[in-house]
Amino acid sequence: MSRRRPKILAVASGGGHWVQLRRIAPAFEGAEVIYVTVEPSYRAQVGDAGFRLVVDATRWNKLRLVRMLLQIAWILLRERPDAVVSTGAAPGFFAIRLGKLLGARAMWIDSIANVERLSMSGQKIMRHADRCLTQWEHLAGDSGPDYEGAVL
Repeated sequence: MSRRRPKILAVASGGGHWVQLRRIAPAFEGAEVIYVTVEPSYRAQVGDAGFRLVVDATRWNKLRLVRMLLQIAWILLRERPDAVVSTGAAPGFFAIRLGKLLGARAMWIDSIANVERLSMSGQKIMRHADRCLTQWEHLAGDSGPDYEGAVL
């Protein structure tokens, strides 16, 4: 009897969020991974793993955010991941919120760039994720997020 490999939706916007997501990729070994991001050129970095694109959007462009939300909903409905892991920002927020509604486990890993406080997306998603991590020990607290080290 063979066991199905767990399916992970690994989600990040561009730049540093993507770099940090790729740095934790070894943790996904043995799983089927589908990467979701905003930059088409990142496809070359994921080898044979699944790769999906969504429109890039910020809180300053509400129509693009709605489009991103719909794209992520479609990806989640088609892929039905067991878990959603994100290093931020908007695509990860939407993926975790919607993924939880579909029964996926969810982990948010806040950006290393947020030294003073948790990112806005991290603050908003913390109560919805199964696990929320910070990469700065002084930001960890009893009510979250947790600190387990950094990906530097």
